[in-house]
Amino acid sequence: MHKIEVEISDFLWDSLRRQVEFGSQSQDQLVSQALAKFFQNNADTLFQVSTSSALVEGIYRGAVPISTLREHGDLGLGTFEDLDGEMIIVDGKVFQARSDGSVRPVKDDVKTPFAVIAQFTPDHKQTIYKCDGYKRIRQEFDRVRESANLFYALRVTGIFETMQVRAVCKTEEGVPLVKAAAVQPEFTYQNIEGTLVGFWSPEYAKSFNVPGYHMHFLSKNHDKGGHLLDCSAKELKLEIHKETKLSLVLPQTREFLEADLTRDPSADLEKAEKSQKSNH
Repeated sequence: MHKIEVEISDFLWDSLRRQVEFGSQSQDQLVSQALAKFFQNNADTLFQVSTSSALVEGIYRGAVPISTLREHGDLGLGTFEDLDGEMIIVDGKVFQARSDGSVRPVKDDVKTPFAVIAQFTPDHKQTIYKCDGYKRIRQEFDRVRESANLFYALRVTGIFETMQVRAVCKTEEGVPLVKAAAVQPEFTYQNIEGTLVGFWSPEYAKSFNVPGYHMHFLSKNHDKGGHLLDCSAKELKLEIHKETKLSLVLPQTREFLEADLTRDPSADLEKAEKSQKSNH
C-alpha cells in the first residue's frame, strides 16, 4: 500500500467528510474507489473535443481548456483557438507548434476548438528498420490493427533522418478550413530525435473525426514540431493502443450551435491534411 498527500477544494473535502460520517466506508476506501473509477473510465477511451466537420466549417472558437483535456489522457493532438498552430500532447505535456516554426509549452487555461486525447498504454510494440517514408509506418500499423472498425492511438519514437511537417496559420473565425489551410508553412529537419503521436480512425468516423492516420511530431528538445507530412529513419519504435470507447464533448458556443454541419467534410479534410507542395 502507498500513501499520498494532496490538496483538494473545500467542496470536495466537505463532500468526502459527509460520506465518511453517514456512510459505511472509510476515507481511504472512498478515495481509492474514486481513483479506480476515474482510471477505469479513461481506459481504452478516446476523448474528443468537437468534430472535424465543425473545424471544416470554420468553427475555431475555444471550447474546452487544456486543464480539462489533460484529465483524460497523456497522448494526443489537435489545434488551438483561431486555428493557431498544431497541438502535440506527449507524456501528458501539451505543446503548440506555430506557423513561424516555433514550439512552446501550453498553459492550462488555453482553450482548444478541436482535440483528441487518450491514456496511452500500448498493446503492441515493435521496431522497424530502414523506414523510407511515412507510408512504411502506415503499412506496419495496418499489419497489426485487428479491425477497421475500432480506433487506435499511436506512438512512434526514434531518430529521424528526415522529418517534414507543417503548421497551420492563425485564422479568423468562420474562414473555411480549406481556405485557411491553403497557406501552411512547411518545415524539413534532418537527423532529429523525437516522437510522433496520433490516431487511426475508421472510415465511418469521417463526419466527426479525421479518417485514417493523423499524426503530429515533437522533437526531443521540444523546440520543433508540427503536423506530419513525411519522414524517414534507419530505426523506429512503433507502439499501438486499441481504443474501444469514445467520449465526445460538443461545444456550447453560438457558432457551433447555429452551424450547418450536414455537409460531408471528407474532401475538405483530405485536402487540408496534405502538403500544399506534394501529396504523401
